[in-house]
Amino acid sequence: MRKVIAAFNITLDGFCDHTAVTPDEEIHQYYADLLRDGDTILYGRVTYQLMEYWRALEANPSGTKAMDDFALVMNNINKIVFSRTLKSLDWSSAQLATRSLEEEVLQLRQQPGKDILVGSRSLIISLMNLGLIDELRLMIHPVIAGGGLPLFDHIQGRTELQLVNTQIFNAGAVMNCYKPA
Repeated sequence: MRKVIAAFNITLDGFCDHTAVTPDEEIHQYYADLLRDGDTILYGRVTYQLMEYWRALEANPSGTKAMDDFALVMNNINKIVFSRTLKSLDWSSAQLATRSLEEEVLQLRQQPGKDILVGSRSLIISLMNLGLIDELRLMIHPVIAGGGLPLFDHIQGRTELQLVNTQIFNAGAVMNCYKPA
């Protein structure tokens, strides 16, 4: 059965704010490798629209190898987008979900393929509440944002996790990988 891996950047104080962190080449390479290990990534509308940045970068490379590699992999991975407002998508590797999040993930898990990645805060929360996250990877950046959206807002009840791996990056970010206890 395919694994569902949630991966997210957060600040030291637990907030999700892509403008508060500055991923370097090493972190972009880490995420490009993670995307290569998967074949599907799940997004909500807001994160999907933020990720469209990489589509333009793939068409017009920056000259920075890690960012250009990430853009290429991001452009090619299958994206399933959960949205109540979008009626169509024009990114060739993206499609709108036609089932509920739970139904979509349960069906994807039964299909052959690589890991299923989750890259949206709202979907991570929902899947944690459904007990459908097999692995949680938190890239904790050495930044205190002082406010914003907390990653674990609206979690229903206690969730115990087991730390299975830690990786320290040169710029001071730490990737903690957890599995449900």
